[in-house]
Amino acid sequence: MKSILSICQEVADMAAVKRPESLFATNSMSDNIFLSVAKSTLDSLLRYGDWPELIKEAVLQTDPGRKNYSVEEICYDFYSMLPNTIYIKDIHEKVIGSIDPQTWMKSKYFCDDGDLLKFKLQNNQLKFLNLPDYPVKIVFQYRSNSICLRAKTMEERSSIQSDDDIPIFDEYLVKLGILWRWLKRSGLDYAEEYAEYEAELKKKFSAQSISQDIPLDCYCLEPLDKGVRINVKVIH
Repeated sequence: MKSILSICQEVADMAAVKRPESLFATNSMSDNIFLSVAKSTLDSLLRYGDWPELIKEAVLQTDPGRKNYSVEEICYDFYSMLPNTIYIKDIHEKVIGSIDPQTWMKSKYFCDDGDLLKFKLQNNQLKFLNLPDYPVKIVFQYRSNSICLRAKTMEERSSIQSDDDIPIFDEYLVKLGILWRWLKRSGLDYAEEYAEYEAELKKKFSAQSISQDIPLDCYCLEPLDKGVRINVKVIH
């Protein structure tokens, strides 16, 4: 696994320009451009989609009477939630959401959904319409905001902060992304490099994407998308 500086140096070789000595410990305009396009490349890859490298599982233990939970207190590196992956763990039932504002208002004020459990994501909070009066353990998958690893500790980071940080994404893909952006910033023709990057990006993402979610309750006879029936029994 190569550092971000090493990748930028290889890009410099491909572009036949001077290698950057450091992305952080220099006032060189050329080196600053490499840092800028490296950041842009990693940020763009983060936003592109649900890369397997970024997928994690989070657990929320609810408190009786509390309906709102900060996402950061559940998972500090939260970027976005994967649709249709939130379940009540102990009874293998699906939670409905994140629902849209129209459904929220309709469910809250006009429809008595009984024991259907629904939520929405708003202002970095999980907000539930209703929760049982006993603790339940809710699990879901989310996309992390991490884009690189700290070389010495392999700690995940949401931004590159040193020359030896290691990008989480495919090394070759990062190299191509930095190359076409550097050419564009330098006022050079980048059409061919951009096309190669786009083709590699789509190929890599398609190869790694998960085809579909696997329901936890594999033997449920009723469609899960109709809601969650909260059992009367207390869950420990």
